Amino acid sequence: MTEKTKVYHVGKRASDGKWTVKFAGGEKVIKTFATKAEAEAYVKVMAENQGATVLTHNSKGAKAGKIAKATKAKK
Repeated sequence: MTEKTKVYHVGKRASDGKWTVKFAGGEKVIKTFATKAEAEAYVKVMAENQGATVLTHNSKGAKAGKIAKATKAKK
């Protein structure tokens, strides 16, 4: 039996400009942050503990909302 990889998303919420951390496929925000750096630092620790992948979304320009980078946690 193979274990499914967990995926977290970091993105900027349009309504208030805060950065959010969500579990892939989930609608609820796990936590909000004032800056992208704070959100990425928080989710990095979670991902490392769980062997998860982090997807960070662009917040500006023509690629807004698209995946900017993916980080696979090392086990």
